[in-house]
Amino acid sequence: MFSEPEFSYEERYGKEPSKRWLIPAIALLVLGSAWIIWAGTFHSYPNLRSTLYSFAITGEKEVSIRYGIERKNGEDTVVCTLVAYDFDKNVVAQIDDEILPGEKELQRITVVPTRSAPVSAAISRCRIK
Repeated sequence: MFSEPEFSYEERYGKEPSKRWLIPAIALLVLGSAWIIWAGTFHSYPNLRSTLYSFAITGEKEVSIRYGIERKNGEDTVVCTLVAYDFDKNVVAQIDDEILPGEKELQRITVVPTRSAPVSAAISRCRIK
């Protein structure tokens, strides 16, 4: 009897492309995932963290800033730069507040004298000295 040749998709559509990209893609996925997990856990608790809780305009040329810091090592001296702004967002005061070694977490209220009427205040940055 006469039999037809077996049907082959490879003959009709061509050979299926190889999956050579699969191994490098999996390796990149594993390395990328490991890096993201490391970066997230390492940077989620930095050596120094500052938080602005509130500020109050206490006078015509004065602002009171309430802020807190968290440091990993209580023996570090920390310097925080505090700024005050006027209505046009110009800096009207900038002081460096030095926090001596002691507690790892603390809250502080600092009065900042300004050269004109302040409307806002902020922590510019905190750094370990």
